[in-house]
Amino acid sequence: MIKILIIDDDQMNCDLLQNVFTRHGYHVISATSGREGLALFRKHGPRVTLLDLRMPEMDGLTVLKEIRAVDPHAPVIILGGGATEAQENQARALRVTDFIRKGLSLDILVEAVNRVSQLPAHPNATPGPAPNSQPAPQLDESVLVVDDDPLVRDLLVQFLSLRGYRALGVKDGYEALRMVEDTTPDVILLDMVMPGMAGIDVLQALRDKEYPGGIIIMTGSHNEELLEDAWALGPQEVLVKPIDLERLLTAIQLVLVCREC
Repeated sequence: MIKILIIDDDQMNCDLLQNVFTRHGYHVISATSGREGLALFRKHGPRVTLLDLRMPEMDGLTVLKEIRAVDPHAPVIILGGGATEAQENQARALRVTDFIRKGLSLDILVEAVNRVSQLPAHPNATPGPAPNSQPAPQLDESVLVVDDDPLVRDLLVQFLSLRGYRALGVKDGYEALRMVEDTTPDVILLDMVMPGMAGIDVLQALRDKEYPGGIIIMTGSHNEELLEDAWALGPQEVLVKPIDLERLLTAIQLVLVCREC
């Protein structure tokens, strides 16, 4: 089984990527700091490393330099949200295998990993069997993910799809409200802080439309007044980022059960 190492200081991103690539047939290990990631790299010698560029204490470029000292040819894909041109040039000078901005589709990242993992590890090596995703039994329930961060949105959609839900993602509140007009999702996962139309305004509009489904708020904000305003509009749950995926699944299941009740 092909081994992948994920190094990202955001635990939710690590968990989501781990779930996605595990379902695609990879053996995945992860670390939430550069130092921990280097220790795992030395111990496991992963076939591909996914490396977040912006991390505290030891950033992605520093980690990449250390990886190059251990293995000059190890495939490393950098996730470079908010990278400057200078940082991209530094990464390429360190022979990064690929540089993928976090705003790009998850499909592009999966495709890149599939492509890189099939390259021979050395001139005499042969590619291993192509990883395959294992489809989950399809459920009847639909979940709409509303989040302006493309990577988080795509990861959540893929994560829920792999667990059998009919999951869709939209980038803002306006698109979410248009979708609710056409089809009524059973559950909406709604990011609280978004440009253009804030999550609290989307929640108010959904209440005005008498949307009958469940609403789960996702927020990185600890503003107590904002959270009180959100709770006043009657969501079924408010989850603080980084989101625990098992808790998210439990919250969705409880919302669906309560709807049946």
